[in-house]
Amino acid sequence: MTTLGIIWFCLIFVLIAGYFILDGFDLGAGVLSPFVAKNDEEKSIVRTSIGPVWDGNEVWLLTAGGALFAAFAPAYATTFSGFYLAIILVLLGLIVRAVSVEFAGHDKEWSKIWNALFFVGSLLPALLLGVAAGNVFAGIPMNANGDYVGVPLLGLVTPFTLLTGLLGLSLFVCQGASWLALKAPVDSAVRARAKKARGIAQLAAIALFAIAGAYAVFVLKPEMAPELAVLRYVFAALVLVALVVALLKGKDDGADLVTFIASSAACALLVALWASLMFPNLVVAGAGDPLNLFATAASGENITIATAASSDLALGWMLGITCVGLPLVLVYHFMIYRTFRGRVKVEELDY
Repeated sequence: MTTLGIIWFCLIFVLIAGYFILDGFDLGAGVLSPFVAKNDEEKSIVRTSIGPVWDGNEVWLLTAGGALFAAFAPAYATTFSGFYLAIILVLLGLIVRAVSVEFAGHDKEWSKIWNALFFVGSLLPALLLGVAAGNVFAGIPMNANGDYVGVPLLGLVTPFTLLTGLLGLSLFVCQGASWLALKAPVDSAVRARAKKARGIAQLAAIALFAIAGAYAVFVLKPEMAPELAVLRYVFAALVLVALVVALLKGKDDGADLVTFIASSAACALLVALWASLMFPNLVVAGAGDPLNLFATAASGENITIATAASSDLALGWMLGITCVGLPLVLVYHFMIYRTFRGRVKVEELDY
């Protein structure tokens, strides 16, 4: 296990955290849209709040997938082939979400359909990405070649992965509600409903995090690197602290930005906790959740940093390119968010 392999292990989780935070509020806003927006103007407020930034936010997911392919090809092959149907549903959701955002405000005849697709296209990725993360951690059945040998799709749905899927969904909703509270007009019904939904989602996230953690410890009993035990406890505690801070600050009418930052910190810290739980594994081989009704025996071994990493030459070139490209992406985000800073104005609705 080389130093460059460890660096790229960490970088991939950084990219995942970036996606969780940024596209998290896009997807969360889409999931909340039927509940916080009751007429055409309110629906337009929701779409306009994310309209200028949603496409740039998806770059983080594409980059994470590309980095996994280039840095750890065997892990990419196993996950993307084993989760094929789920990934197709995620991609379908993202495509439908993109089209609906652009068309809902301009195609009045089909607006109800576009608004429904905006909700569905946001819900599918928000739920399935958490399910996929739970499977990678709990273990998926693989043969000696690293090929997935479980039941397609149904084999990936277990009590634990449903918990992680709902946990991910609740945090996406927290992000979306926090963003809408930050961007919607101060006196709008959208902001008032978003704040109410934010509190419910925060309580759900805290409960689901505790339940999923207890399930992992007492039912899954995974083998983890003992040298990272203290770090895992720190990350777990910080996730709870960030969620509690977001919940408490959410009650303050003037703390929308602080609440959004706390919610974003909880997302980033959850990804850091996931990384510390996985290390040095990229994909865990096994039957997964013992309560899986479609469990399949695994004959393969864990895919680790040591067994999956590309050559140091390739990883070195990739790191050099990242040192140039990542700052450019961050500058782009800074410019876009600065340009479209402030609350949405009703007289300037564009979507």
